[in-house]
Amino acid sequence: MTQHNRFSRAALAARAVLVPGTGRRKQTRKRPFTRRPRRPDYPRAGRRGWRRWVPSWRLALGSVLMFTATLATVVGIAYARTDIPEDLNAFATQQDTVYYWADGTPMARTGWVSRQEMPLSKIPEHVRWAVLAAENADFYSDHGISTQGITRALWRTVGDGDTQGGSTITQQYVKNVYLSQDQSFSRKFTEMLLAVKLDSRLSKDKILQEYLNTSWFGRGTYGLQRASQAYYGKEVTQLNASEGAFLASLLKGASLYDPAVRPSNHERAVERWRWTLDRMVEIGRLSPAERATYTTFPEPKPPHRPNSAGGQNGYLVQLAESYAKRAGHISDARFDLGGYQIYTTFEKPRMTALTRSVHDARKTLDPKRRKADRSVRFGASTVAADGRILAVYGGPDFEKQAFNESNAGTVPAGSAFTPFVYAAGLQHGVTHGRNGPRSTVTPATEYDGDDDIPVMTPEGPYWDRSGKMVKGNNDGEKSFGRISLHDAMAKSVNSPFLQLGMDTGLKLVRSTAEASGLLPSSFGPPVPAFAMGNSTPSAIRMADAYGTFAARGVHTDPYSVRKVTRNGEPVRLDLPKPRRAVRSDVADEITRSLTQPGAPGVALVGPVAVKAGTTEDDTARWHVGYSPTAATAVVVFRMDLTKSLAPLPLKGLAGGPEDDGKLPALIWNTYTEAMTK
Repeated sequence: MTQHNRFSRAALAARAVLVPGTGRRKQTRKRPFTRRPRRPDYPRAGRRGWRRWVPSWRLALGSVLMFTATLATVVGIAYARTDIPEDLNAFATQQDTVYYWADGTPMARTGWVSRQEMPLSKIPEHVRWAVLAAENADFYSDHGISTQGITRALWRTVGDGDTQGGSTITQQYVKNVYLSQDQSFSRKFTEMLLAVKLDSRLSKDKILQEYLNTSWFGRGTYGLQRASQAYYGKEVTQLNASEGAFLASLLKGASLYDPAVRPSNHERAVERWRWTLDRMVEIGRLSPAERATYTTFPEPKPPHRPNSAGGQNGYLVQLAESYAKRAGHISDARFDLGGYQIYTTFEKPRMTALTRSVHDARKTLDPKRRKADRSVRFGASTVAADGRILAVYGGPDFEKQAFNESNAGTVPAGSAFTPFVYAAGLQHGVTHGRNGPRSTVTPATEYDGDDDIPVMTPEGPYWDRSGKMVKGNNDGEKSFGRISLHDAMAKSVNSPFLQLGMDTGLKLVRSTAEASGLLPSSFGPPVPAFAMGNSTPSAIRMADAYGTFAARGVHTDPYSVRKVTRNGEPVRLDLPKPRRAVRSDVADEITRSLTQPGAPGVALVGPVAVKAGTTEDDTARWHVGYSPTAATAVVVFRMDLTKSLAPLPLKGLAGGPEDDGKLPALIWNTYTEAMTK
């Protein structure tokens, strides 16, 4: 062994240093050798290819531990800094919603929200467990949040941005009373922190009680007590497990499970009801024997919507509410909280005049003596050329009949549809051969105006599926010989437009009518009768579509709300934008062909364009007219709402055939005269 190796590390580190001025030596120690800190061995040394990038188990474990520690620290700090808000959300102090006329004066006030506190002890146990089975079966054992639910919610967030789902009842309660309804990740994170903190401070029974008293069940109701009254007309204490299972389904969304909202909801509600009852059996809260007794779905009663707006105002509120929700992207639950100011487009003077005109016409009917005068309906609407709905007549009284006759979509348009056929021909031209060249149509283009002439195709006469040759018929079976399209429209000759529809192409006629404002859902089948109005537009849509001609070919969808605010803050509305439907020269020709200097017994200010309309089966009579600023459509039909929405024949209306076509014209003329004074 060498001398160097015989020294210890301590000896090597020590050395004698001469102290100046003393002649003595001082023993000092050299600073020990220290290693540089090691960086993570990544990419891994001594490995080749892809193996260099596979972390060692030490590195992987360390990373997981560091991430877990960091996450726990962040969550711990966030939890400590999160306080339970002192104030509940606005539904604890509800407000009315106020509707205003176009001039800014109040029109109606409505209060939709209904809520009543109910102690948990008074809510039957089987009803409570119906809710728990459907929403959170582990409620009494969880800590306010569900690990599986959080994982599911995070997976949805990463997958498609949907942060819904994965909520316990405690989380739902927190969202309902403390937070907004937005679906951001930060809101979801805050919801979970509050849920855990609330779970540590309140008893489970207290949380469940408050949840059942603050949850929205549709039909303007909050809480099980009001929901029980709204859907079954009874106290919550009287509910059985079957009824409780249905009410529990509404917590997923009344718009999806309330059968009164739309017919398709019924099947969905029945399926959810069955699942909830089976789930109660599965978790041991309903015996199989009792479950076997619930075989019939507990049908809820029809909704009764308390509304201070009776008479015609009720129809206006109904239209404005629907439009405000759609254009403002306001959910039913949010709207039911109230506090909105809805500024409508309805003009009170027009509403007064239109209502009076219909009431005057109704006086000519005698339903006690004449069967044909029973179940008579009057749909009427005025729509401005820019799409604003100015007035409607919806029915006798909204409180007595919520069915809006001006918005009925089952009444055929009849010959009132022919201006759209004419417009399509002028806009697109015609062809007389399959895929042949198209030729231009002008107002001077002549067609056969005789009665009972066959409708022709390139292959010959058109035969319907029953083997009958389709022919054009004119009112009164009159024949006019060769007639220009302009004169045919001015004189209401039908047969030329039946043939023009075939020559133009029914697809082009349909697209023109749709561009003008008629809804695709109202269109009839694509057969020759399409040109004669087998479609079923409402009076509102018919007035709006004729308004396209008044606006020289520019169409704007009808709208009933111009502004919405809530507690003074504006709500953004997606109002319709104008778009061109037909060329201006086409619209001008329609106007010229329909223009009349006046109507019998009516002193009009300037000319107006007017078109009467009848149907082949005599189930509707129309009178539609417009000035440069607005269009008004009036339709008279019969419908027994207790049986169906199918229109009934009008033969014998108002005492005989000589009065058959006078009622819509009488209403239109009286109303127009009142508005020109």
